[in-house]
Amino acid sequence: MGEQVDVTRRSLMLGAAATGALGVATATGLLGAGEAAAAEAATAAARTPLWKTAMGRGLLYGSSTATWQISDAEYRKLFKREAAVLFTEDDLLWYRLKPTPQSDLDFTYSDRIIKFAENHRQLVFGAHLVWDEGFGDGWQDSDLWDISEKAARKLLFGTLTSVMKRYRGRVAIWSVVNEAITNGRGEGVHGLRDDVPWFKTIGPEYVARAFHLAHETDRHALLVMNDFGYETVNQYGDRPEDKRRATLHVLDRLLDAGVPVQAFGIQAHLLADHFHHRFHAKAYRTFLRELADRGLKILITEMDVLDDGLPADRKTRDHLVAEVYRRYLDVTLDEPAVASLTTFGLSDRYTWLQEDYPRDDGAARRPLPFSQTMRPKPAFHALHHGLKHAALRHPTFDSPRAS
Repeated sequence: MGEQVDVTRRSLMLGAAATGALGVATATGLLGAGEAAAAEAATAAARTPLWKTAMGRGLLYGSSTATWQISDAEYRKLFKREAAVLFTEDDLLWYRLKPTPQSDLDFTYSDRIIKFAENHRQLVFGAHLVWDEGFGDGWQDSDLWDISEKAARKLLFGTLTSVMKRYRGRVAIWSVVNEAITNGRGEGVHGLRDDVPWFKTIGPEYVARAFHLAHETDRHALLVMNDFGYETVNQYGDRPEDKRRATLHVLDRLLDAGVPVQAFGIQAHLLADHFHHRFHAKAYRTFLRELADRGLKILITEMDVLDDGLPADRKTRDHLVAEVYRRYLDVTLDEPAVASLTTFGLSDRYTWLQEDYPRDDGAARRPLPFSQTMRPKPAFHALHHGLKHAALRHPTFDSPRAS
């Protein structure tokens, strides 16, 4: 029987230089408040936005966000400046679209977030059409697990097609199926998890059917299978080599059957603790090349760094988090099939890790390029450097921001 799903974003997920002289001067009071604000604004204006740095190497850079986050004017300004892609963090999840089994589809929030992206010439990455989470408190286990195959098909595929038809031509990339592949040496069927409601009610063909329907509904959108767990052993002992093997097995079966999986999304929720020892660059490069050899584009879709195992001291922790960014990007962005990089948020002010997985010592999480006060951290500089020095590639996407 499946677990009760709630509104938090990733209850399953983990089964998966400094700031410069300006920050020092401000912190020590050498600048007055007004002078500091003016100097900070001048520094931001002179800094090349991340999306533009990425585009210079044929990459697309973006971030996730949600309507409740961009109601914050300061964060909205940062997001508009830095991102060429908007990954929908909450607003296309079922707790927004269909808060109860009896609810009609409600596009209030999804309309707002897609319009925001369009107004600022950002491509939309829609997430997620098929997932076993994100339903909210209005759904009970029985609403998903104890229904007939016919009812499940109508519920899942009817919602998928309705959402895609509404946003056809407005969403460039869809996460069609999210987190369907077995973790570690977990039981499953041909590499697919069997502990999700759609597998139980419809069967393993739900994945292929979702992709076929998505392609029939919008032949111009890029269709992505998205998952996590490829970098290091996680806290449950799941090994990345097992996840990689299962993933290639699943993809081979789908592609051999003519299923229109066009890209693979790697979430890249990175575990900082001993990352330099546990991340094996050569094996990861090989996995990326194996994906590319199957004709797939690779998208890094939800990158951030869980800072467990790092000291609470901010300066030390920020340096170590930035080192994780550097090591990961040095390997990943060397692969030409990697078409885009999306961080799961821009500022530590809005990170799901603080909401869902607070540190035991009470220190605020610091997983993202910008601080809670929207200032660039060492992670920003590592990200900017990685994008600037990425292998040159032909762009997969025509970004409206380039025009």
